[in-house]
Amino acid sequence: LLPNLARLRDSGTYARLGTTCPPLSPVAWSSFSTGTNPGKHNIFDFINRHPSDYRPRMSSVRIEPGRRSLKLGSRVVPLSRPSITALRKSKPFWTVLGESGVFSAVLRVPITFPPDKFHGVQLSAMCVPDLRGSQGMFTYYTEGGESSATMDGDVGGERILVTRNGNRVESYLPGPPNSFRTDQPEVRLPFQVAKNRQGQAVLHLDGQSISLTPDQYTPWVRVSFPLAAGIKASGICRFLLRRFDPSLELYCTPVQIDPDKPVMPISHPRVYSTYLSRLLGPFATLGLAEDTWALSEGVISEGAFLTQVYDIHDERRRMLLDALRRVKRGLVVCVFDAPDRVQHMFWRF
Repeated sequence: LLPNLARLRDSGTYARLGTTCPPLSPVAWSSFSTGTNPGKHNIFDFINRHPSDYRPRMSSVRIEPGRRSLKLGSRVVPLSRPSITALRKSKPFWTVLGESGVFSAVLRVPITFPPDKFHGVQLSAMCVPDLRGSQGMFTYYTEGGESSATMDGDVGGERILVTRNGNRVESYLPGPPNSFRTDQPEVRLPFQVAKNRQGQAVLHLDGQSISLTPDQYTPWVRVSFPLAAGIKASGICRFLLRRFDPSLELYCTPVQIDPDKPVMPISHPRVYSTYLSRLLGPFATLGLAEDTWALSEGVISEGAFLTQVYDIHDERRRMLLDALRRVKRGLVVCVFDAPDRVQHMFWRF
C-alpha cells in the first residue's frame, strides 16, 4: 500500500520493531534517547498526577516561579529566577557521545525540554510551552456566536467575539500573565483590522501593518508584550484571514516563544535558537507546533492545516541542511514529525 516505503524495505534492511509499555510518544521517545525503560527514565505518560490533590501536570518538566520576591503595592519584584527542571532521568546517547568527545547536533527530538547540557547543540521539541504557558492555545476572532474558552487542560483555543465599526474591527491578542503584578493579569496587545483604499484587509498590531489575504497565512509576526518598565516578553505568531465580509473570521496560531529572544531556554546553548533565527528567520518553537486542535474544532480547514504542516516541515529541513553543512565530524539527529501529525488527523480517510 505504501510503495515508497516498500522500496526502502526491499533495497535496505527491514525489521519489525517493538514499542514501549505503555506505547505512548513521550515514553517511546525517552526510551529512544536513553536506551532505558520507563522505570529508569521516569516518563510514563504525557501527564501525571500531583500527589497532594491529583491535578494533572506535565510528566517531563516542572516549571515553577522564583521562590523569593518583593511586593511593592500591586507590583512584584522577583528576587530569584524561575526554575525549569527536567524530569526525564538517565543519560541520552548524545550526552554519552559528548563524554567521549563526539560533537552532536540534536534537532527537535521529543522530550528535550529543558534542553540537555552536553558537547553539542540542541533545539528542544515536545513539551516546549507557548508564550502563555500552555501546550498550544490558538485564538479565533469572529463577529458571530459567543466568546468562549474551549480549552482541554492547557491546550485548545479561545474564541473572541468582536464588533465592527464600519470597515474596521478592533480586538486584542492575548498574551502571558504578568508575573510582575500581584493579580497576574493577562497582558493584551490591542489590534485593528481595517480595509485600505485598495479594499484589502490590513492588520495593525504592535506598530506593524500586516496585509491579510483570505485563506493565506501571514509570515511569522513578531510581537512584544510589556510586563514592566524595560521588560517585555517576545513571541511570534501567524494569522489566517478566513473572511472579512460580511463578518470577520480570523485565526491566530498559538503565540510561540520567539527563538531570537527566548523568554526561557529552548536550545543549548541558549544562543543556538538565536543563531537559527538570524540564519533562517522566525520558526515554530512550540513543542507540538502543528495546530491539530484548530483543525479538530473546525477553526481552520484541512488545506490550511496541511499548509501549516508543510511550512514547519520546510523549516526543519533547512535546519537539518545547515547542521549537515557545519558538523563535519560527529552526529546529527533531526526529527521530522509531519507524517505523525498527518496520520493523526487524516487516518479517517
